[in-house]
Amino acid sequence: MIGIEARTLDQLAASLDRNFVAACELLGLAAGRIVVAGIGKSGHIGRKIAATFAATGSPAIYLHPGEAAHGDLGMVVEGDVILAFSNSGNTAEFQVLFDHAEKRGIPVVGVTSGAGSLMQRRSTVCILIPQAREACSSNIAPTSSTTQQLALGDALAMVLMDANGFSRDGFKELHPGGAIGLRLASVGQLMHGRDKLPLVDLDLPMEEVISQMTSMGFGIAGVVDLAGRLVGIITDGDLRRHFRALDQLRARDVMTRRPKVVRTGMMAEDALRFLNDTKITCAFVIADDEDCCVAVNDEAMVNGNQLPVGIIHLHDFLRMGLA
Repeated sequence: MIGIEARTLDQLAASLDRNFVAACELLGLAAGRIVVAGIGKSGHIGRKIAATFAATGSPAIYLHPGEAAHGDLGMVVEGDVILAFSNSGNTAEFQVLFDHAEKRGIPVVGVTSGAGSLMQRRSTVCILIPQAREACSSNIAPTSSTTQQLALGDALAMVLMDANGFSRDGFKELHPGGAIGLRLASVGQLMHGRDKLPLVDLDLPMEEVISQMTSMGFGIAGVVDLAGRLVGIITDGDLRRHFRALDQLRARDVMTRRPKVVRTGMMAEDALRFLNDTKITCAFVIADDEDCCVAVNDEAMVNGNQLPVGIIHLHDFLRMGLA
C-alpha cells in the first residue's frame, strides 16, 4: 500500500510543469491571504495546507466551499488568492466560490486530476495532478490522490517560504510553543543565571576551587581575571591530570585556557549540537553584545572581553526533551 502511494509521488514530481511555476508566482502575489478550499478528504488536506502556509510566513485560512454560499463568501476579499483542491474537479459546491472570485477579480489556483473539469475551466492557473491508482483494493478510498494533494501543497508552501525569505527567526516568532518552540528557544532563555556560576579567581588555591565546583553541581569551574573575564576552565579531567600536586597548585596552574563557550542568542538546537560536536557536557554563556567567541571548526576563537552571564549543561536539554 505504501509503495503504491510512494510511486504516485514520483508520478506527481514528473508531471509538474510551467503551471506549477505560475501557481507559485500567483500565490506569492497575494496581498491578502491564501484561501484554501476543499471538500471531503480534500478538505482535510486543505486545512493542513492552510496551516502550513500560515506557519511558514504566508497568511492563509481554510474555507469550506459548502459554507461559502451561506455567508462565508465574506471571508474572501480582493487581495486574496484562492487555492482549490478537488480530485475530480467537478465538485458542484465550488461553483458559487468561483462565481464570487470572478466577480471580484480574485485569482484561483486549482489543483485537480480532472482534465477539462469545472475546476480547470474556472481556474486562473490549474495544476493537473496525475490520475493515480488509489491504494485501496477497490481503487476508491482517497489515498494516493490525497497524498499527491498533500505533497503538492507542501511544495507550494516551501517555494513561497523560500521566496519570502522566511527563516529561523520567523519560525521562532510564529512557534513559541511545543517542540519547535523549544528547539528555537535561545540559550539565554534556558541557561542558569549569574547566581549559579561556579567562578573562581586565577590565584585561588585548588582546595577552594574544588569546593566551588562541588557546591554548584556542574562539575566545572570558570576561571576569571580581575576584570571578571573568563580566561579558563577547570574540569574533572584537569583535576585528574594534576591530581598528585593539587595541594600545591592554584587555579591558573590547572585551568584549560581558551574555553569553549556559547552565546546567549544561540538557538537551543545549535547549542546542543555544539556541545555534542565538541564532546563537552557544559559550557559558560557569554552575552551576545560581547565581542567574544565564534565557534569555528569546533574551536572557540576568543576576541576581546568574555564576561560570563550564565551556564548551560547537557542535562538542561535532556530535561526539556531536546537531547
